[in-house]
Amino acid sequence: MIILRVLAGLVVAVVLAVVALLVAARFADGPLGPVAGGPFAYESLRQGPEPDWNDIRDRDTVEFQLLDPPRSRTTWILVHGGRIYIPCGYMDTDWGRLWKQWPIEAERDGRALLRVDDAVYPRQLQRISSGPLLEPLIAELNRKYQVGATVAAVTSGSLWLFELAPGSQAASVDGAGSG
Repeated sequence: MIILRVLAGLVVAVVLAVVALLVAARFADGPLGPVAGGPFAYESLRQGPEPDWNDIRDRDTVEFQLLDPPRSRTTWILVHGGRIYIPCGYMDTDWGRLWKQWPIEAERDGRALLRVDDAVYPRQLQRISSGPLLEPLIAELNRKYQVGATVAAVTSGSLWLFELAPGSQAASVDGAGSG
């Protein structure tokens, strides 16, 4: 009986710790590793010409935040032709669609912020599900992350790809940020 009480206490403690982490993350300035976080705290958005995104070609992850709902997350990043993209897999499974709501939210309202090295850029997420960009993007995804992705995964809806196109600063930050 004592062993069962100790085990039950440990399970309750772990569950409470996970719940506390998830709640705390919603108020954090950005994601906490793989856990979605709150909106970015920033003073101003990066202005001027687009940076040379090739400089982050081999960076594993970046942070981005949707404006509606205002939650941030860590994601992989792809660079091709001087433009930036993010992939999202497992979208053809119930588990993937339950766990990953951001791609569905991004299709509905693609306004977003991208944070790279403390610089925040307004973006517009635009889903790419067909066309000539698929092959080079899949090649880059496989080169960088060695995942074995295919064009068929994109066209079947299993893998979603989004371009992080430059966004209108006025439209993108309406009500966003806390600086």
